[in-house]
Amino acid sequence: MSENGVHTDPAAIADLTDAARAEHSAVAADGSKAGYRAGRTLPVRVELVRQLRRRRTQLVLGFLVLLPFILVVAFELGQASPNRRAGGFVDLATASGVNFVILTLFVSGSFLLPMIVALFFGDTIASEASWSSLKYLLAAPIPRHRLLRRKALASGLMSVFALALLPAVALVVGVVWYGAGEAVSPTGEAASFGAGVYGVALAVVYISIHLFWVAGLALYLSVSTDAPLGAVGGAVLASILSQILDQITALEGLRDYLPTHYALAWADLLSSDVDWSGMAKGTFSALAYGAFFTLLAARKFARKDITS
Repeated sequence: MSENGVHTDPAAIADLTDAARAEHSAVAADGSKAGYRAGRTLPVRVELVRQLRRRRTQLVLGFLVLLPFILVVAFELGQASPNRRAGGFVDLATASGVNFVILTLFVSGSFLLPMIVALFFGDTIASEASWSSLKYLLAAPIPRHRLLRRKALASGLMSVFALALLPAVALVVGVVWYGAGEAVSPTGEAASFGAGVYGVALAVVYISIHLFWVAGLALYLSVSTDAPLGAVGGAVLASILSQILDQITALEGLRDYLPTHYALAWADLLSSDVDWSGMAKGTFSALAYGAFFTLLAARKFARKDITS
């Protein structure tokens, strides 16, 4: 024990001294510590593990698994007819397992799916700032552009996984309850089960691309604020506002420039003669908006004074 009453371990002090002497503190030509490699910082797998361990991620994924069962219970209570061969998405939901998946995508596409993408991208940087851990990540040091890329990539992978998880679970649930019958479109056309599954897969791919604009906007808001809720809520409100404006027919051709105007273009895949023009325009619109907001986010984050 020292004179100040602090307990010391002579053996431990000797080990620390030896370790300090053995540590190499050489400096490279660019001023960094010898052996430092920026490309080795913040691997994507590390960020994915962090995301999966978060309670909000587990709740979101759990709800996506639960949603098809909730819809089945709703249809059972409503005594839906499984033999219906005409009508809208809701009327045809119980015609087959594929139709049930289509209904699930239809009811979740306007709010739930955009919210999930906004949650993963809007929370990614803003949450670190709210926890006051962002400055420590950059001091690690992780280059800013790499930090943003890795965060965005992890958020993108989580979003795609969530967007694929919902229809996958819905397909299993739908086949169990309503069978692997033909996929019936609102126009009365019927397709085989295999063709229906293929069409649903293409629809999920299109929805993932279409929501890129939400991802870009949420990422921009995430680097612009220290409040995760503000970033997520801002992107969701923008999506809702766009959908409201899209319903105003007085805007006429101006509606074509709204980011949500082609949100349901994937419904054309249900027809035997697929019209790709709507999905092509929707893809271009989403990529243009998404790229614009992503570039704004990168520019903002590169120049931002990080104090949290």
